Amino acid sequence: MTAQPDPIPDPIPDPILARIAAAVGDLAPLRPLGRIAGASGGMLCVSGLSEHARLGDRATVHPRGGGSIGAEVVRIGEGQLHLLPEEGAEGVSLGDPVRLEPPPRFAPDRSWIGRVVDPDGRPLDGRPLLPGLGARPLRADPPPAGARRAMGARLATGHAVFDTLLPLARGQRIGLFAGSGVGKSTLLGGLARQVAADVIVIGLVGERGRELRHFVEAVLGAGGMARTVVVAATSDRAPQIRRRCALAATAVAEHFRDEGAQVLLLIDSVTRFAEAHREIAAAAGEPAVLRGFPASTVPAIAALCERAGPGAGDQGDITAIYSVLVQGSDMEEPVADWLRGVLDGHVVLDRAIAERGRFPAVDILRSVSRSLPEVAGRAENALIAEARALMGAWERAAPMIRAGLYQPGTDPEVDAAIAVQAGLDRFLAQTGMASPQASFAALRQVLAAARPGAR
Repeated sequence: MTAQPDPIPDPIPDPILARIAAAVGDLAPLRPLGRIAGASGGMLCVSGLSEHARLGDRATVHPRGGGSIGAEVVRIGEGQLHLLPEEGAEGVSLGDPVRLEPPPRFAPDRSWIGRVVDPDGRPLDGRPLLPGLGARPLRADPPPAGARRAMGARLATGHAVFDTLLPLARGQRIGLFAGSGVGKSTLLGGLARQVAADVIVIGLVGERGRELRHFVEAVLGAGGMARTVVVAATSDRAPQIRRRCALAATAVAEHFRDEGAQVLLLIDSVTRFAEAHREIAAAAGEPAVLRGFPASTVPAIAALCERAGPGAGDQGDITAIYSVLVQGSDMEEPVADWLRGVLDGHVVLDRAIAERGRFPAVDILRSVSRSLPEVAGRAENALIAEARALMGAWERAAPMIRAGLYQPGTDPEVDAAIAVQAGLDRFLAQTGMASPQASFAALRQVLAAARPGAR
């Protein structure tokens, strides 16, 4: 019996070959070499590379005892570089060789959808991943201000509160201000699953390692990951990696925006981005002048957020939600204060609301969406104004009501607020709404209790 030859394997598709060729083409055969000249306070001083390096460049230290340590150039002096290691510098000694690396190639691709990557585009989910064909800078200019579109139409979010009282428009940028344990991650996951968008990009900056898998598998789930790219840098990573996480997630969103897609970008959190920036700036010798933060923090946050928003020409839009960790619901803490001035609205999650069991725990009276009144019709804006007025009346009278001091009939506005309070509370917790129109119909029905016979 004649032996049959082995079947010829299927050829590798041309697009994959092109991506492999692009990755191989980035390999540099010659790289400048320097030597460790000193080490202090977690910083490494290197001689012999000052004429070749730029701020932000990468380098690799090769201790004589073996292994390698990645580092980033954070300061350049006469004849010396200062490197911030990405890992501990234990084992480094004077004279150890330091190799300057070529700029990393960050090239998002549609094949990244459904994957978890680090800020350098390497997979974190245990499966191989090739870069795309077009490299993108981690720091990029936003579209020209004069060419950008205005915010677009209202987006369906599946959450009654965001479909009505705090609408999210296409291309809008909002801040999500929350302390720990008030349902921030759950809300972000719900928005990622339900907001109307083509692609979701999530940047998890400084997230706990245990929480990363939980967020991907339990909060997002298979349905959420089907259109999502997650860029993650856990809390144990060096500050330069955590800072790059937010920049890389924004670059991924820009890649899909430039393809014409409608993108939802979620950054959790800007606070950890600012803290990572502060650590790097302190290592570089920049003084802390703004309530513990260096002066460069404000422009760094503004530059990050300005890259999101409406596109120009044939581009799509990046609708962005930036979470901010506030201590004790302090909306005046530095990062929260700076971010409010940059974004198109802010949503406050309140611990007291969460503790009484209403999720999402949105404090409507302290939250603002600057997409209003344009994204809602006249009748819808009237409903929003009425609901806010009734919630304000309840807020003012709540201490007297709870103490039993309020007499019904004293104030018609307070009486109306009491009549709708329980219904509004249930309404604000509703999720899985079919459309903003359905949410407004539900709100109209709740408010009818405040004005018997008016509708």
